[in-house]
Amino acid sequence: MRFTDENIEKIVAEVIAALDKSSAGAAAELPANGDANNFSNLKNMKLAFAKQLIEGVEKKAKEIGVNAVIAVSDRGANPVAVHCMDNSYIASYDIAFQKAYTVAALKMSTSQLKKLAQPGQPLYGIQFTNNNRIVIFGGGEPLKIGDTVIGGIGVSGGSEEQDTFLAEYGLKLFKEAIAKK
Repeated sequence: MRFTDENIEKIVAEVIAALDKSSAGAAAELPANGDANNFSNLKNMKLAFAKQLIEGVEKKAKEIGVNAVIAVSDRGANPVAVHCMDNSYIASYDIAFQKAYTVAALKMSTSQLKKLAQPGQPLYGIQFTNNNRIVIFGGGEPLKIGDTVIGGIGVSGGSEEQDTFLAEYGLKLFKEAIAKK
């Protein structure tokens, strides 16, 4: 396709129209009663909810002595929020984000994926797909309402066991929040 001023104007108009439609849809994803703390009707992760989850996980991380990075993605595996605790490892930023990406993209925890990605297992080598963004060790949990993934949480900064514990704690907070009506 040869780009001309006319083609570019048409493409820009189509992109703007698509963005307008997605913005209108985003309003419908907010809690129906306007209560900012009622997340039971969400179809995609929202910043307010991500911040609440991160705050709770950070508190638990402090309790167990881990300087974690906590990442929350939306249903499309895009970042909604990434929080770096003081003195967290620089490398933990990318690892936490990629865990949040992995669980939203594959709709399973990174601990589950670890088992399936071992030699001789059906997903062996998956970590080399998606531009090497797939993480195959614990610390990531998908966030679902019913069977629908609305986002993911990834935690990095401690041992695999600590990261897994903190991500599972984030999942617990998520489930408690959506259970409130």
